[in-house]
Amino acid sequence: MSQFFSLVYTIVKKIPFGRVTSYGAIARYLGHPRSARMVGYAMNAAHSQPKVPAHRVVNRKGLLTGKHHFSGSKLMQQLLESEGISVENDQIVDFEDFFWDPNTTLPPFEIEV
Repeated sequence: MSQFFSLVYTIVKKIPFGRVTSYGAIARYLGHPRSARMVGYAMNAAHSQPKVPAHRVVNRKGLLTGKHHFSGSKLMQQLLESEGISVENDQIVDFEDFFWDPNTTLPPFEIEV
């Protein structure tokens, strides 16, 4: 596993229950604001990692763009709804109310050399 993927998983594990974040917010926090797609690739591979709540990562508009990587067509939606997050037409209802931004919540990211 790449170091970038490992860092992504570390951040995703910090997303609080009942909250979601975006691929771009994670990329910005890690100091790679143009790497939202790479965060998406990490989420695609997250099923092989223990306890990574990948269902809590959506696109910048609250769309469940990663839903096809979950077994069952509605599993991502069901997991979010079990945390009290409403989803309609593959989009989180009141997305702004559930959005968690690691950039404003976590201490500044510093990579160890």
